[in-house]
Amino acid sequence: MPDRTIRHDRGVTVIGGGAVTPDDLDQALAVAPVLVAADGGADRALSLGQPPDWVIGDLDSISAPARRLIPAERVLEVSEQDSTDFAKCLGRIDAPLVMAVGFAGLRLDHTLAALTVMVAPGLPRVVMLAPDDVVMVCPPRLTLPLMPGTRVSLYPMGPARGTSQGLEWPIDGILFAPGGRVGTSNRATGLVSLRMEGPMLVMLPRSCLGTVLTALAR
Repeated sequence: MPDRTIRHDRGVTVIGGGAVTPDDLDQALAVAPVLVAADGGADRALSLGQPPDWVIGDLDSISAPARRLIPAERVLEVSEQDSTDFAKCLGRIDAPLVMAVGFAGLRLDHTLAALTVMVAPGLPRVVMLAPDDVVMVCPPRLTLPLMPGTRVSLYPMGPARGTSQGLEWPIDGILFAPGGRVGTSNRATGLVSLRMEGPMLVMLPRSCLGTVLTALAR
């Protein structure tokens, strides 16, 4: 099957085989209405009553019953084993936003792999919905109108540094790195402004999803 690109001018939701609630999927599809299943994520989507528009992956996880329910022309098999199914999906999506659900809450190794893919260059912008968090890669500049006391966690996926306004513990002058300094459990004092160099994940409470989407759209 030749490679294809899934295009949408609003956004695409990618579903994995991890923990997903009906509300997770509804929130994602409201802003990214095309549903792509990463391999076994097709079973998760079908269990929630939402047949995927596309299935992409090496197809070693999707069940036979799920495979029979999805038209063959909507299944893109990518047999190489050098990337995850999530990466295979992102590399074949052309959209301003990808909402990722089902990549957290069950297997930690799968979650870590998905977070690693999110900071890879040349892929679409991803917002991940986890059970308690909304996660994104910090752009070079980001402004978030947050309520005082809101948790703001910063986790580097490589060497990173930046400046901040509106954080209880400013980050100016700090060199962040995996295995070194990280910025979990900071708190907003109000409007938060970040300037960032390097791959940095921003993790906020799930209630901040609307704020995140508005900030990224600016």
